Amino acid sequence: MTDNNFQIECKKHLLAIHDTMDILNGKWKVSIVATLCYHDKRRFTDILNDVKGISNKMLSKELKDLEVNKLVKRTVLDTKPITVQYELTEYGVTLKPIINYLSDWGKTHRDMIIGK
Repeated sequence: MTDNNFQIECKKHLLAIHDTMDILNGKWKVSIVATLCYHDKRRFTDILNDVKGISNKMLSKELKDLEVNKLVKRTVLDTKPITVQYELTEYGVTLKPIINYLSDWGKTHRDMIIGK
């Protein structure tokens, strides 16, 4: 592979990483996706309790962003009172291996830094 081809391939990979980071950016999105990876369906309040420190307004905004990017599906159930559930879409489920790798890396890093 020539130097020029290598640079072109590198730019393609970096562009893909930037695209991914644009979708999952911010303090909360990865945590929201993670809770939906570990639970099939969650109500708004459940996610609010799972993701410590997030406000109602921010959770609502982040869920809408994830929905726009086709990672999360919002379902309104005909109950009294009305129940809204969130779950990963089929496309969103493709993030599960990434979430698992992040979790594994985080555990390893924590052990390395603070010991077992």
